[in-house]
Amino acid sequence: MTRSLGFSLPVTVVVLAIAYIYFSTVFIFIDRWFGLMSSPGLINAVVFTGVAVMCVFNYFVSVFRDPGRVPSMYMPDVEDSGNPIHEIKRKGGDLRYCQKCSHYKPARAHHCRVCKRCVLRMDHHCIWINNCVGHANYKVFFIFVVYAAIACLYSLVLLLGSLTYDPEKDDQETGDSFRTAYVISGLLLVPLCVALSVLLGWHIYLILQNKTTIEYYEGVRAMWLAEKGGQIYSHPYDLGAYENLTTVLGPNICCWALPTSGHIGSGLHFRTAYDYPS
Repeated sequence: MTRSLGFSLPVTVVVLAIAYIYFSTVFIFIDRWFGLMSSPGLINAVVFTGVAVMCVFNYFVSVFRDPGRVPSMYMPDVEDSGNPIHEIKRKGGDLRYCQKCSHYKPARAHHCRVCKRCVLRMDHHCIWINNCVGHANYKVFFIFVVYAAIACLYSLVLLLGSLTYDPEKDDQETGDSFRTAYVISGLLLVPLCVALSVLLGWHIYLILQNKTTIEYYEGVRAMWLAEKGGQIYSHPYDLGAYENLTTVLGPNICCWALPTSGHIGSGLHFRTAYDYPS
């Protein structure tokens, strides 16, 4: 399911940054270091273009794909033995009900104040894609971050390599024309490499724990309350590292780097640790 999208300044900034990094990497860094007509230059240009294409494709899919809507007639079945987890309100113990959307909230769903609706398995609202990261687009968002981190690190290596290769060659001719491009690229790539690496590491941790960002912070509070009461908190959706990976990325390892989503299910019910024998 796709959604309509009007003008978004953050999305425009991301698209312009991607375009600038791509053209400066291919037509300045690779060209100056290897020469685009040489075999190493062509290989690096083709590989970097492939990474950039996957990055752009996954970015636009994460922007336009609806993260998951709660059906208007959704009603939790408390007697369903196949669904042992029913999340309740902290106060009162009632089933979670969204007063703004006027419907019950499935497990792991949350209301987004920006999108003004409930999102299935909501992770967070990302301004850089002008969309929520949720059940239907979490995998593609994660893959975008992977390709974006690889592309930025690759571009930074090519930038540094092109600076160290034959620095006296055409110094007078190219010094002024390319100096600005190198400065802008460096100011973009260094913070992007750091930010994307941290973001990638964070979501790898979340996937291995089968948690969303919201569930992580809720779990910190639940763990504190459990320890205060002399109990041990256990995340109910943690199925083990490999099962957690396949739950998010799919059962076929060959498709982990592709934006496939046939394995994710409806987003209304999720496997839990209670589905397996001790």
